[in-house]
Amino acid sequence: MAAPHITRRRILGLSAVALVGGGMAAWSYVNPIVADGTTQLSVEEAHAQATSGDILLIDIRRPDEWKSTGVGEGALPLDMRRDDFIEALNAATGDDRTRPVALICARGVRSARLTQRLSDAGYTQLIDVPEGMLGSHAGPGWVAKGLPVIPAS
Repeated sequence: MAAPHITRRRILGLSAVALVGGGMAAWSYVNPIVADGTTQLSVEEAHAQATSGDILLIDIRRPDEWKSTGVGEGALPLDMRRDDFIEALNAATGDDRTRPVALICARGVRSARLTQRLSDAGYTQLIDVPEGMLGSHAGPGWVAKGLPVIPAS
């Protein structure tokens, strides 16, 4: 079994490596905290936690992207380019900046970048979904894994 691709962001997510006969037997990937303090979730975990209400999952992509793939079930579509993005997020969280907020985009780039802006705005429990809707180095993504989507309105 080949080892997963290791990046600086992911290295902190590797919880343990079991050595058997001098080789790696398994990797354990858990909700890591990356270098900037942001937690990461797989798309499956993000879906489960969003639909259970444990996190607020925000799809920060553009409306044309939502229309193309749909929006992940349990996610709130909120275009990060909106001038009033922070105010709209404040409304969605009930102005509770300690509420866990997970961000998903197409491939994990925009969600990772937006966490700093939200941290500066006072949000303390930020979660990145690095696989994104379409997949990235972190995995195949929401759509490829067949997770439920709802049509964009």
